Amino acid sequence: MDPYRVFDDRRRPRRSGFWPALFGAALGAAVAVAVMAAALERLPAPGPAPMAPREAPAAPSPMRVEVTSAVSDVVERTESGVVGVVNLAEQPGFWERRTAPLLQGTGSGIIFADDGRTLFVATNHHVIEGAGAVEVVFPDGSRAPATVRGADRLSDLAVLQVSRPAGPYAVLPFGDSDRLRVGEPAIAIGNPLGLEYSRTVTVGVISATNRSIPVDLAGDGHVDWELDVVQTDAAINPGNSGGALLNIAGQVIGISSAKISDVGVEGIGFAIPSNFARPVLQALVTAGRVVRPYLGIGVKDLQEFSSDDWATTLRLPRGVTEGVVLVDVAPGSPAAGAGLKELDVIVALDGQPTPTGAVLRKWLYTKKRPGDAVKIAFFRDGVRREATAVLGTMP
Repeated sequence: MDPYRVFDDRRRPRRSGFWPALFGAALGAAVAVAVMAAALERLPAPGPAPMAPREAPAAPSPMRVEVTSAVSDVVERTESGVVGVVNLAEQPGFWERRTAPLLQGTGSGIIFADDGRTLFVATNHHVIEGAGAVEVVFPDGSRAPATVRGADRLSDLAVLQVSRPAGPYAVLPFGDSDRLRVGEPAIAIGNPLGLEYSRTVTVGVISATNRSIPVDLAGDGHVDWELDVVQTDAAINPGNSGGALLNIAGQVIGISSAKISDVGVEGIGFAIPSNFARPVLQALVTAGRVVRPYLGIGVKDLQEFSSDDWATTLRLPRGVTEGVVLVDVAPGSPAAGAGLKELDVIVALDGQPTPTGAVLRKWLYTKKRPGDAVKIAFFRDGVRREATAVLGTMP
């Protein structure tokens, strides 16, 4: 016998399985019938057959969305008050023996007054500087020759006079720049990069309200003046000069003038505040120039001299490091009448420090008028002195 296969081959008596099988089948059928009956009792009553799912109905015609934009309203009311300004030079014609106009540059302007026959347009001095002729381009594209009513280099403002056009135009009102708040909306309208992009609108905010930018009037690399400006991040580009900087009420709160243009610099533009510009523009309209006080001195900043000059030539005490050195005193001038001489070092006017010539001029031109007296503190030969001058009128 194979030890790995063990079977039980013993034979058992055989029994019949028919009756038990029959009994089991009958019992199973009875149980199944009972279960099905109980399940049918729990089913809901029969109803109508469910409908097949349908897609959602198509949307009606496109929805109407009404958008109210204060900026758009301002632009619609004011854009026809911004014009193009064309600076033309006269040069000999190539084929003819007569002069021909040559485009030197373009800028922007603001219509700010209307006397019934002519319009007065504000722009920047640097826009029309050196022009042999000036033209104004109106919103409808028409051009008209303009007369320079007056220009002021110090404030970088000028006024043009032009005949009223046949087409539409707007006279823009001035706002109060002293009430500006940092962060409020600012809208610039002008002609960047030439007349092709006339009356371009850019929008930003007032970034700062009390900024001063240095101005080199003589072109010698030295600061001669500090121009008070409003700073904005509304895009101001070449050609915007002389254009409008508006508040959300549609009032001119600045005249676009300059921007910082350098690698990595974005959104730093400047405008001449309206409260500074208005009296200058009015003076240019009425008198053709701005009347300013006159002291009769030529100055250089003390910082332009060496420390050896401080000690030997000017003989200043060691503690004096800022001031304005007189390099010229005009004969018969208020300064000469007050006893001032060349190489005197002015350190204060009416008790206000004058660290630079720009600060000195700003004090005189914004705080004083012709005929006013001014107290001058200065050093001569190491001694602090004082004198009083009665200001004249700038020639």
